[in-house]
Amino acid sequence: MKEVNVARKTKETDISLSLSLFGKGKGEINTGLGFFDHMLKLFAAHGRFDLKLSCKGDLEVDGHHTVEDVGIALGEAFARALGDKAGVTRYASVILPMDEALVMIALDLSGRAHLSLLTDIAQQSVGGFDVCLLKEFLLALTRSMGLTLHVRQLSGENAHHIIEAVFKGLGRAMSAAVSTDPRLAGEIPSTKGVL
Repeated sequence: MKEVNVARKTKETDISLSLSLFGKGKGEINTGLGFFDHMLKLFAAHGRFDLKLSCKGDLEVDGHHTVEDVGIALGEAFARALGDKAGVTRYASVILPMDEALVMIALDLSGRAHLSLLTDIAQQSVGGFDVCLLKEFLLALTRSMGLTLHVRQLSGENAHHIIEAVFKGLGRAMSAAVSTDPRLAGEIPSTKGVL
């Protein structure tokens, strides 16, 4: 579980990413989408991950390819950093308030990609960010990482607050899940012996 670097280049995006699982929460993010950058910085800060990310995407089309490909690259980085997942806590959950918004995040570093996202966001856009891209980012992350992720909006009206609660909660839950469980003494946390 060390610092990893991921480079991903397609005809739509050019991504350079470095991730340290046990950092100080430093986020240096530049995707060209200000609101998305802000959310990723919150994710890094609340997860205590050091995340350096640069993405040059076809924003003249829209933000879809940028957001999806960042999710793919970030999931790949976590997968590489975790390796065989020996000694990790594996499961984690958090209920996170952000003013009137309340969001539950529950996850499992299972190796099986699954996303269950239940939100009710009335606005279509916040800060120039298409709200439907939240799902695209989380789908890409879960598929690339092999993550089981459940997200539930328990309350909230403001789109910014709801999405911010999702990213902060995801950071905190991921931080707990990737942390070392001293009782495991380096064992794989599965009766199958593999994750």
